[in-house]
Amino acid sequence: MKVVAIDHVQLSYPPGGEAAARAFYGEVLGFTEIAKPEAMRARGGMWFQAGPVQIHLGVEPDMRPSIKAHPALLVTDFDAWLLRLHGAGARWQDANPDEIPGMRRGHTWDPFGNRIELIESR
Repeated sequence: MKVVAIDHVQLSYPPGGEAAARAFYGEVLGFTEIAKPEAMRARGGMWFQAGPVQIHLGVEPDMRPSIKAHPALLVTDFDAWLLRLHGAGARWQDANPDEIPGMRRGHTWDPFGNRIELIESR
């Protein structure tokens, strides 16, 4: 018996944030929006996928962004990600390179203030 992977990470967004979510997760991060199961669609929200990674976004009326809790996305071509994020006007903060030896990492924030880490093995 063991845990083998994370199926998805769920983050929140406020009502009416669908267009901003599609722009950030779809256009900037390159995720593809996937259909939620029919039984769950009435709840609202959206699901996105890139390879085996899924991020589910749920509508939350009194939404507070996830500032400390966050997904960390393992990426390749870190410099290209930085160019893409800067080109989209996304906020970026480099992480201390000494904290996790052998890893290059930093943080961006979605339009709702949720923190997202990008990390690449050196």
